[in-house]
Amino acid sequence: MHLGVADPMRDCEYSQISTRSSTPMESPHKKRSARRKWEAFPGRNKFYCDGRIMMARQTGVFYLTLVLIVVTSGLFFAFDCPYLASTLTPAVPMIGGVLFLFVLGTLLRTSFSDPGVLPRATPDEAADLERQIDMANGCSSGYRPPPRTKEVIINGQTVKLKYCFTCKIFRPPRASHCSLCDNCVERFDHHCPWVGNCVGKRNYRFFYMFILSLSFLTVFIFSFVITHVILRSQNSGFLSALKDSPASVLEVVVCFFSVWSIVGLSGFHTYLISSNQTTNEDIKGSWSSKRGKDNYNPYSHGNIFTNCCAALCGPLPPSLIDRRGFVQPDTPQAAPPTNGITMYGSTQTQSHMAAATPLLQSEPIVMAAGDVPLPARTSLNGPCAMLPLGQPTPPTSTPNLSCEPDLLPRQEGAPPHHHFLTPEEAPSPPGMLPCSAPLAHSHTLPFYNPASQDSLHEDSVRGLVKLSSV
Repeated sequence: MHLGVADPMRDCEYSQISTRSSTPMESPHKKRSARRKWEAFPGRNKFYCDGRIMMARQTGVFYLTLVLIVVTSGLFFAFDCPYLASTLTPAVPMIGGVLFLFVLGTLLRTSFSDPGVLPRATPDEAADLERQIDMANGCSSGYRPPPRTKEVIINGQTVKLKYCFTCKIFRPPRASHCSLCDNCVERFDHHCPWVGNCVGKRNYRFFYMFILSLSFLTVFIFSFVITHVILRSQNSGFLSALKDSPASVLEVVVCFFSVWSIVGLSGFHTYLISSNQTTNEDIKGSWSSKRGKDNYNPYSHGNIFTNCCAALCGPLPPSLIDRRGFVQPDTPQAAPPTNGITMYGSTQTQSHMAAATPLLQSEPIVMAAGDVPLPARTSLNGPCAMLPLGQPTPPTSTPNLSCEPDLLPRQEGAPPHHHFLTPEEAPSPPGMLPCSAPLAHSHTLPFYNPASQDSLHEDSVRGLVKLSSV
């Protein structure tokens, strides 16, 4: 066995050991992937494409809307547009294609975006808010819960802010909690199952452009399908025209029953935009004059054009939820060392030196300028001093040996051959401080072992006895 040469096999074995594993059961070569926030989202939404697409849980009606738009437009482009392009003008399929793409884009933008969900309060924020509510209501301990409303003044109008028991927040003005998505949405308008999402502050303009463009597309398809049937019937008759283009009948039926609701919905939201209201506020009659003469809409700019520009042309607010962020794990805070002694209240703020002092002390003396020394030491062989639980004991210091010159006074009438030594001439035991050390002005003194202090105490006593017997 060669001691001077390193074993290559042993080095290879130690180099394969990984110390990055957080738990014993975790494989050293397995990297733990971080969890996205959309995976732990508390609402009832569904996410796709790694959290980029956000929709409601009930999306069946949305797929029905998508199928109706795609199928109706596809039949129009396949059976009607060729005849209309050759007979009337090629601009008909071009305009229809632009309208179809715009409708499809605004629909997907409305359905896949964040409508303005408000983040829920953390446990610490909820506890602090509950504390503020109790303090505002005088900490009443009755059976009735404290009121969960606040009042703010907006443009001279009093607006009530309601407390959401699910999200643990006071909802901002014009916000409401959607029971289907289980989220508080800022400037909540309504939950639309046709788009599969809530309609709020961040996607209302896209929703309005969707229904407005869909109205134009429906009217466009309906009018040109009838034109196609009329032009064909002039040459070969009405029944022959229906046999030559059977898809036109289906398109007319779908457009006829949907155009009234779509156009009516577009007109209603045009009225809401012009008066700067939401569907939720209009249904509840929040700003109706029936509630009082002084009741008015504080959010209206007083001008139809300004209200439309504020709703459709203003800057798009950012999303308040970081759904693609990573969930931060809770990092536990290390507790301060107590050395087996439980500390409460103000004792936890004491010095770590005092907290680490053992219970059995030998001559616990702490001297400061103008202070009085504490009681004398407790011997290890004698009974222990009673110390209160939870209070740190004072640190150990050096023995209190006085260096005054009158420690050994010269006796009157003593024989001349007796020679008394002064404290400066007396030899000090090993380990003791010299007399010139300013003990009275030292705030922090070194610690000594109790065993060594006993030996020093015995040596000092023996030295004094020898001096007195000389």
